[in-house]
Amino acid sequence: MRKLKITELNRLSCEEYRTVAKIPLVVILDNVRSLHNVGSVFRTADAFRVEHLYLCGITSPPPHPEIHKTALGAEDSVAWTYMKSTMPVVTQLKAAGYGLWGIEQVEGSRSLETFQSAYKKNAIIFGNEVHGIAQEVIDQCNGCIEIPQFGTKHSLNVSVASGIVIWELFSQYALLHQHDNLFG
Repeated sequence: MRKLKITELNRLSCEEYRTVAKIPLVVILDNVRSLHNVGSVFRTADAFRVEHLYLCGITSPPPHPEIHKTALGAEDSVAWTYMKSTMPVVTQLKAAGYGLWGIEQVEGSRSLETFQSAYKKNAIIFGNEVHGIAQEVIDQCNGCIEIPQFGTKHSLNVSVASGIVIWELFSQYALLHQHDNLFG
C-alpha cells in the first residue's frame, strides 16, 4: 500500500464546501472551556458536513490560535455562530422543528447504539468538561443520548464524544439517503 498524497485526496475548497449538501445536524457546545476541544469539534463537523455549529457561553469562538491548532482551517469552512447563552439557541431550534438531544448521562438516557430520531432535523448538545450540560438545557431536550462505556471511567473527552456521536448520526443519515447521491 502507498500513502496518498494530499493532492490525490480530492478535497473541497472552503468555497466549494459552503455550497455542498450538509446533513440536517446542528452541534451545540454548551460552555466548553478547552480551545482544543472546540477546534476538534470544528474539524469533525467539517468532515461529516454538519449543518451548523453553535458556540455558547464560555465556549471561545474563532479566531484563536489554539482553536486553529486542532481545527486546521475547519473554522473557516463550517458555519458557526457564537451566543452568550445556550437557551436562546435551544428555543430557536425547537421552534424550527429540530429534535434536541443532550449527550449526557441522565436518568432515562438512550444508548447511542440503539438511538433513532423521529425528527428529520436534529441538534446535539455537548457540555462543559467538568459539569456537563446545564440542567436548564437538559430540561428542554427531547432526550439524552449516552455513549456506552465499559471501563473504570464513565466519561469521554468532549472531542472524542463528539466524534463518536457525529459519526453515528452521519452514518444513519447517509444510510437513509444512500440513493440521493448527496456525498458523491
